[in-house]
Amino acid sequence: MTTAIEQTLETYGIENWGAGYFGINRKGNLVVHPSESDQNRAADVREIIDDLRRRGISTPVLLRFPQLIAGQVRKLQRAFRNSIREYEYQGSHMCVYPMKVNQNRAVVEEYLREGVRYDFGLEAGSKAELYGALAMEQSPDSLLVLNGFKDEEFIELAFLGARSGKRVVIVIEKLNELDHVLKMADRFEDGDLPMVGLRVKLYSKGSGRWEKSGGEAAKFGLTTTEILETIGRMQEAGRVDMLKLLHFHIGSQLTDIKRIKNAMKEAARVYAKIVQMKVPVDLLDVGGGMAVDYDGSKTAFDSSANYTAQEFANDVVYTIMQVCDDENVPHPTIIQESGRYLSAYHAILVTNVLSEIETVVEDITPIEVDDDDPQVVIELADLRETITVKNYREFYHDALEHRDELFTLFNLGLISLEDRAKGEVLFWDVCERADKHAQLAKYVSEEFTELRRLLRAKYLTNFSVFRSVPDHWALDQLFPIIPIHRLNKPPTEYATLCDITCDSDGVVDKFVDLHDVKQVLELHSLNEDEPYYIALMLVGAYQEVMGNNHNLFGAPNEAHIHIDEDGYLIKKVVKGTTVGEALYRARYERGQLHEGFRRIVAQRVKRGELSEADAAEMIELYESRINAYTYLAANGEPEEKRRRR
Repeated sequence: MTTAIEQTLETYGIENWGAGYFGINRKGNLVVHPSESDQNRAADVREIIDDLRRRGISTPVLLRFPQLIAGQVRKLQRAFRNSIREYEYQGSHMCVYPMKVNQNRAVVEEYLREGVRYDFGLEAGSKAELYGALAMEQSPDSLLVLNGFKDEEFIELAFLGARSGKRVVIVIEKLNELDHVLKMADRFEDGDLPMVGLRVKLYSKGSGRWEKSGGEAAKFGLTTTEILETIGRMQEAGRVDMLKLLHFHIGSQLTDIKRIKNAMKEAARVYAKIVQMKVPVDLLDVGGGMAVDYDGSKTAFDSSANYTAQEFANDVVYTIMQVCDDENVPHPTIIQESGRYLSAYHAILVTNVLSEIETVVEDITPIEVDDDDPQVVIELADLRETITVKNYREFYHDALEHRDELFTLFNLGLISLEDRAKGEVLFWDVCERADKHAQLAKYVSEEFTELRRLLRAKYLTNFSVFRSVPDHWALDQLFPIIPIHRLNKPPTEYATLCDITCDSDGVVDKFVDLHDVKQVLELHSLNEDEPYYIALMLVGAYQEVMGNNHNLFGAPNEAHIHIDEDGYLIKKVVKGTTVGEALYRARYERGQLHEGFRRIVAQRVKRGELSEADAAEMIELYESRINAYTYLAANGEPEEKRRRR
């Protein structure tokens, strides 16, 4: 017999997208495991949230589990180690973490802490990222790969990194960047020089939402003619020995392994031809794009991937080896930039549901219909009382006609506001009863599928889509969403999530499903005196660094969690953005704001509209709120805990 927890696991698909890191305990709470192989250690997410709340840290809160980053590093390294051993590949494998995926220092440091044993390094694509990377402790043999367009200052920083002892690779994106490199190389001793890489523009394209970032129309990459021109100029300058790496990138979240293999063949062929030109290239950077299976379907769908880490490694290693053996050139060291795969799992946004936004008109008092009511109201009441499994389709159509008639009569001034309200309640009652009958049928017609969507609940949820899951809003990216408690009880509601921004796009209305994209999420009913928490999972890649300042909500509270034999340890808490901090980022100065409000209040005092005492109280209240958390207070939270001290 299937238990409630087993049903919950199936409902939310945890075992499909969780990669072994997530589960449900006997209390019905969401738990996090430090690795897929260590199911004995677990952190109870509800207990963490209650603990944080006692410390005055309210939701929304971003929970970081750094051990999951380490787990992903080990998975990736293990997959390539197995492939290299199985196919007797003569080269090696290294990884560089693209800082653009999540530049948060805690994320980068945890990656390097685990990656140092495998000579895993970093990738930077801007001057700010490079500046931060230069101060990070890396393995002496690891790489610091520099992508993106570069000016002279950027390249000067790269040379500084090489002189500090880092193995820096400047990837040439445009020919004018080579001019700066060659000019600067003449200023330093040969031992202090960085390596040079070439970004190759492949004909092959990736798959998924970002497939347009590859191919002939790609933003980055040198054409074949430009590659030959670059090699010729470096040979002429006597600097061809600096050229060590070829790089290509066909897109992010690559969903189809066939596209990846095609790109590998082309890239390996370019590498082989360049090696045959006596160019000392021995590093082949296959870029990023290794996908995360957000929906657990293991398909080529945009939010999934039809391959595992081991399949990815097998195809990359074997394809490159085949081409190199065919061309009789050495096997290169494979460099990989799989930032999404490494960081997505480690972060969870937990927030509270504030209330339900009513879609269906609720009757606050029982509806009583008598002979004095308009005929349209009487007929709607009759439909409600006599609808059955045999006539629900016909009666639903009749109710639609009566609703149109109701609004027409109201607009003509022939019925009262009270009559309209009574008719609306009766109409929705008919819809709800028709929906219940329709869902029992073997085949649910499209019109009743649409009715189900219309009847779904809207849960007002304390977060900003634009700040915390911008890819859902901008790209229809799916993220697993699950309550963190009550998971030992079956959900009874079908809902979508509305955020607290004043923007109609601030909704989550697409959810992961093994076979489809769900339009509703199964959730529990709300209890007035009990908080209800949900978690947006796998948000560790791109989301927090891409999030904007829409409505000035800013960053949520943050907690770093370590999982041990006794459960969990809250190692660090980072307070979220305050009202004052959010305004400062929009160029509002604290002093100017306070002075402006004081001036407005003083004018009312001067006109005799406020007393001095009331004015002082208002000013004190205004100025104290500059330290408040930008998000809404949790249900039942006392005011003193909502203030930031």
